[in-house]
Amino acid sequence: MSDLRAVLVDDEQLARDELGYLLGQVGGIQVIGEAGNGLEALTTIDRLQPDVVFLDVQMPGLTGFEVARRLIEGNKPCSHIIFVTAFDHHAIEAFEVNAVDYLLKPVDPGRLEMAVERARQRMSRAADSTEGTAVAGAPSLAGAVSDDQIEKIVRLVSERQSRREQIAVKVDERFLLVRAEEIIYASTTEEGISVVTAQYAGASNYRTLDELHARLDPGVFWRVHRSHLVNINKIKEIVPWFSRNYILRMKDAKATEIPVSRTQTKRLREYLKL
Repeated sequence: MSDLRAVLVDDEQLARDELGYLLGQVGGIQVIGEAGNGLEALTTIDRLQPDVVFLDVQMPGLTGFEVARRLIEGNKPCSHIIFVTAFDHHAIEAFEVNAVDYLLKPVDPGRLEMAVERARQRMSRAADSTEGTAVAGAPSLAGAVSDDQIEKIVRLVSERQSRREQIAVKVDERFLLVRAEEIIYASTTEEGISVVTAQYAGASNYRTLDELHARLDPGVFWRVHRSHLVNINKIKEIVPWFSRNYILRMKDAKATEIPVSRTQTKRLREYLKL
């Protein structure tokens, strides 16, 4: 059987590199292209026509679901889609666009292998089918969520609820266990991911903010900027900035100022009724 041709779509290069490495371990799949945002994903997929697309959900510009729906509405031969994301609360939307699978970050190698096998099986069924005029392999909007899909959603949520409430933070040569609610903010630095609490500042063992975010409550920890993740309960002050943007002054000892991206400014205004 020939290798599956894949395109990886994620706004973080490290996340794409990690997924590419894991796919190399699975074998039988060739990464033929990458994209860092939704618009770039559409042009890359249209140009390369891959068999399968590993698609992040939250990206600048178009979300992963908007990309999937545009592919469907484009009425062109479509790739099979596997969503890879840090957030399980999007699971039902993934099934609405008939995704092959839905993987949570950090990606488990065993689950990734299962997802690749499902893509192979779906391609095989599509190739064997001669019914109707639909393009083989094209995803379609599902009319309802099946019992199997509901069971998968329940499992995803259960996995989320079972995750550790403590995060390991390296301070000097020690690893300290920090409760999630003690984290004030986390940021991407040249050395990796920095985590700050009222007492400590150290390095996380997670490689990307997406991976760290997956271990935290998305209702409390917001990705206000591609380089910053904040605990909204630890915001001391919101400072108006130019172009109607904001800077968050946090409750750490240094009163660190963290910028809010344009895409997150609207969410912040709605949440705080600004």
